[in-house]
Amino acid sequence: MNSPVSLDAVDLVDWIRKQGRELGFTGVGISNTDLTHAEPGLLSWLEKGFHGDMEYMARHGLLRARPAELVPGTVSIIAVRMDYMPPLAAVPRQVLADPNKGYVSRYALGRDYHKVLRQRLQKLADRLREKLRGTGHALIYRAFTDSAPVLETVVAEKAGLGWKGKHSLLLSREAGSWFFLGELFTNLPLPEDAPVAPHCGRCTACIDICPTGAIVADGVVDARRCISYLTIELDGSIPVAFRRAIGNRIYGCDDCQLVCPWNRFAKHSEEVDFRARHGLDNPDLLALFAWDETQFNERMAGSAIRRIGFERWQRNIAIALGNAPYNEAIVQALENRLANASPLLREHIEWALAEQRSRKPNESSTPYIIAAADSGQ
Repeated sequence: MNSPVSLDAVDLVDWIRKQGRELGFTGVGISNTDLTHAEPGLLSWLEKGFHGDMEYMARHGLLRARPAELVPGTVSIIAVRMDYMPPLAAVPRQVLADPNKGYVSRYALGRDYHKVLRQRLQKLADRLREKLRGTGHALIYRAFTDSAPVLETVVAEKAGLGWKGKHSLLLSREAGSWFFLGELFTNLPLPEDAPVAPHCGRCTACIDICPTGAIVADGVVDARRCISYLTIELDGSIPVAFRRAIGNRIYGCDDCQLVCPWNRFAKHSEEVDFRARHGLDNPDLLALFAWDETQFNERMAGSAIRRIGFERWQRNIAIALGNAPYNEAIVQALENRLANASPLLREHIEWALAEQRSRKPNESSTPYIIAAADSGQ
């Protein structure tokens, strides 16, 4: 029988980073499993109800901060990041400035990132298992990306991939914040990376720009006010108080990232799967609203957007149409949907119609204006 081959842990981490880069990860770091420093903040956030209707957040509770309980045997976590801003997409600010267009959060323009990152993490695990063959180390692992009760930002911080910005997202001096995070929980005792110092300073740009005031403290977001939560996670009626502030954002919101100075250093993604599909980087609202459920399911196949379902998709577009300048075509499209609308959709369509009609020009004043001009007055 051959003797086990020794393996230097530092060399192994260097090898893991190299493999990660080959698989498209723009950052790879190592964290241990001690996240106890994050538990008080998590409990406070839950106690204040900032998780909204995401009851699974409360159900999992402190499990999010205890990786070794989530996956018994976990010793180290390989944390990764992957850039997602597509190079050929329409300029976000230009889309937001056109009320007849719909704004889709840049992370959702292409293929569902859950699938992309999980497949790459699986490949990394396969390569690592092969690397360990004959060393006496049997790899045990679980791969995650926004798919389990994991404090991803906290893990990534500990792994040295960046710091938690005031908007609660991870920030990197080299990559800004336009990236996804993923984790590979392992039973390997690997040397951990050192956290990086935060570099937000006195900047409050993300707090100031938030359309609904959802960033209630440094690094704390009240999901109940967040447009991403309202348009994606919320299953029911969007509170009237936030509908005008949503503007033309039909899936998510990137305002806090668009204004962040560190995103000057963000890089476009080379990942083909993240390129915009079906013109979602600059879509016409009326064209989207004209889709039926079959078209939605077909065109959103493989997209993170499909998860919210056709009803919520229509709900969000109805609000955006209500916020657009008055247009008889918009009024007609909204009225045409009323007959077969669910109670939830009907409520939002009726609100949108009321908003449109409130901005309808006063036609009765037109003859007087013309007459006055004709008479030389």
